[in-house]
Amino acid sequence: MIGDHDTRRGLPPGQGGYVDPRYGAPRHRSALHRFLGGSPAAVAIKLLFLSVLVGAVMAMLGLTPGLLFWQLYDLSRQLIDLGFDTFHDFGRWVLAGAAVVVPIWFVARLLSSSRER
Repeated sequence: MIGDHDTRRGLPPGQGGYVDPRYGAPRHRSALHRFLGGSPAAVAIKLLFLSVLVGAVMAMLGLTPGLLFWQLYDLSRQLIDLGFDTFHDFGRWVLAGAAVVVPIWFVARLLSSSRER
């Protein structure tokens, strides 16, 4: 092919050469591009589109950001209260079980120590 014998192929880009399409151009992306995952304008447009889409769905469902926040807050409070109630019940179970198990264990230890003598 013609491109195989082109003398510009070996030159670096910017000095009259061009990049071999099989290997692609070396990418020098800034830290901002790497952080955002693309150009700032493209990311802003994507975020704007997604914001409109999510806002429309929330409006159809009758949700507002404040209502969503308070529902999440109430859910977390209920889960915390449920956890404390569980620990409270668990503590009662431990005390009730210990009231039976510890005396039996103590008597068993006393009897086994008297047999060892």
